[in-house]
Amino acid sequence: MPRVKRSASANKKRKSTLKQTKGFMWGRKNKYKAAKDALRHALSYAYRDRKNKKRTNRGLWQIKINAATRQQGLTYSKFIAGLKATQIELDRKILADLAENNPTVFAQIVELVKAGNDAPKAKEKTAPKASSKTTKKPAAKATKKEATSKK
Repeated sequence: MPRVKRSASANKKRKSTLKQTKGFMWGRKNKYKAAKDALRHALSYAYRDRKNKKRTNRGLWQIKINAATRQQGLTYSKFIAGLKATQIELDRKILADLAENNPTVFAQIVELVKAGNDAPKAKEKTAPKASSKTTKKPAAKATKKEATSKK
């Protein structure tokens, strides 16, 4: 097997790693072994925190919506349930933005939800389900003696 010289690819790899660690402190920016380890950790933290950012933002939107709906005399949970009942499909990000920047529009949405909640709900009657207790059990098998005595 021939010998492989990988100076060009190795230099390129090291150069790109050190370029990515620009701005890191101490030897983690210019010593390859430390930079490689620091970069591995930094990339894994970045991946994890992109998920956490979504979680944190959703919590913030919920807080903003809750504060605005309570001013209108409604709780957050009842407001969200009312949105679903009235089939208003606005997500929490948009609702939080409306609550913060356009309180009059948000108040109109809350009034729509309140009107939808106050309307009497017509419950649909469905046929009762057959329970397993009402089904008949199969007849027991006759024994050999009973079968011969019947003949």
